[in-house]
Amino acid sequence: MNLRRAATVLLGSIVLMTASSGASGQGKSAPRNWHLLSYEKDSVYGISADKAYQELLKGRKSTPVIVAVIDSGIDTTHEDLRPVLWTNPKEIPGNNIDDDGNGYVDDVHGWNFIGGKDGRSIKEDTDEATREYYRYKHIYGNPDSTLDPTSREYAYWKKLVAKVVQPVSQYKMSYKTMTKLQENLKKCAFILTTYLGQEDFNISKLDSVETPDQEVMVARNFMTRLLQSTGEENLSYSEFKSEFEEYLDDLKKKAERMDEPPTDLRKEIVGDDINDINDRYYGNNDVMGQFAFHGTHVSGIIGAVRNNGVGIDGIADDVRIMAVKVVPDGDERDKDVALGIRYAVDNGARIINMSFGKGFSPNKVWVDDAIKYAESKGVLLVHAAGNDASDNDEVDNFPTPHLDDHTRASNFITVGANGAGGPAGFKVANFSNFGRREVDLFAPGVQIYSTVPGGNKYGSASGTSMAAPVVSGVAALVLSYYPDLTPQQLKTILEKSATPLRDSLVNKPGTDEQVPFYQLSVTGGIVNAYNALKMADSISTHGKRKSKPRMQPVKKG
Repeated sequence: MNLRRAATVLLGSIVLMTASSGASGQGKSAPRNWHLLSYEKDSVYGISADKAYQELLKGRKSTPVIVAVIDSGIDTTHEDLRPVLWTNPKEIPGNNIDDDGNGYVDDVHGWNFIGGKDGRSIKEDTDEATREYYRYKHIYGNPDSTLDPTSREYAYWKKLVAKVVQPVSQYKMSYKTMTKLQENLKKCAFILTTYLGQEDFNISKLDSVETPDQEVMVARNFMTRLLQSTGEENLSYSEFKSEFEEYLDDLKKKAERMDEPPTDLRKEIVGDDINDINDRYYGNNDVMGQFAFHGTHVSGIIGAVRNNGVGIDGIADDVRIMAVKVVPDGDERDKDVALGIRYAVDNGARIINMSFGKGFSPNKVWVDDAIKYAESKGVLLVHAAGNDASDNDEVDNFPTPHLDDHTRASNFITVGANGAGGPAGFKVANFSNFGRREVDLFAPGVQIYSTVPGGNKYGSASGTSMAAPVVSGVAALVLSYYPDLTPQQLKTILEKSATPLRDSLVNKPGTDEQVPFYQLSVTGGIVNAYNALKMADSISTHGKRKSKPRMQPVKKG
């Protein structure tokens, strides 16, 4: 969700009664499974997965593919995920013995690298920029006078200052203003829920409100404008409220982060030496924990059980999902990412989904080594581009395929997010990062309906975090039917078979400027399961096909 833009709407609405009387609707919303559909059949810019199953895969046999989800954890009890979880074949559950001798006790479904021996896990951690700022302050005292102004370290320090210190006054001002404006939000919600006689509403419901009561109409117009500004069709107020409260909480943390150094819960809970990559046998086997929303949602997109009559259908129908927990509420640590990648590779993952990212990577060489290790073992890495409407050609988003030895990893795909679009045209998600050189392709990432934790539940979420597992799911689907493909071949197939939308005019994320889509990614396309399978059939030796099938590009809207 683009809460930055929504916040701007709120900031422009300090006086509640200034809202205008006209409100425009969003039209019919996309179906919940829109990301699996195709433009020519359903008028949405999905990935043609359903078409692939109907026309290409009937009667075909597949090979299971292990997909590691490096994330916040997974609800291992969920009805739509439990049957597809990876289970360590050499580990006996619950005997408190490292049966397979890999250093991780009872790692039945994966491993938690942010857990402690007492069963606890880190729920919240700071952002990497703040950690680095205080690390430099601790080492140098006053880096401005200690460091050589011409050195690389000093340049890095100034970058930290610009990221951490300079915005704090603005964060404090914004937080103060936003907490006041939140009262307007609550007031409007109360007026509307009272008028409608229900606890929740969306834009479609607001469009039906017509009354001479000016207070109700002002509230309707205010809330309509606010929900529309997120760029997500059919978003409910309760969904917006939840994410807006998280936004305020994050704004508060940013406003307060210069008041004192962050508390180091890592040492208390995990107890490892964070500065030693060789101190690797820490954590616990609780891959679920209390905050597994993100990883559970990602996992469902990839491989929730298909055609079981409940919930949703994942993209890939023959996967085993391995849970590798490294992401807290805050920035992940380089050490955990590096060891998480190595754990996944060593335990048989062919694809690793990484729906996380950050702007600073102090131990990048550890992650680089893990990426190269995955490359040497034939493992594809799929990474989310980020949700700041930033140009990744200009702004860092770690991890990255650019390695410190000046080479580029050949097994790495970076993914931006698109919306459902429709007859009116193709739409890039207004929050998505982009990059003509650094973002390889796009995938559905707006209002994606998937599994969520806590009693077999389902819900929608948006972000490049949702687009990356769409690509991981397609990659796993292709690999399950063509298991001899290398990660390099798989990357080429996904990119070359993407739905071609290069010349489509789209809004550059975060702006109202229209640009051709090819300026936002390497391919100028969105991942397409149907096309990818047909191309794989022409490349793979598996099955020894006699002829090369013709590609059928999807028509542009």
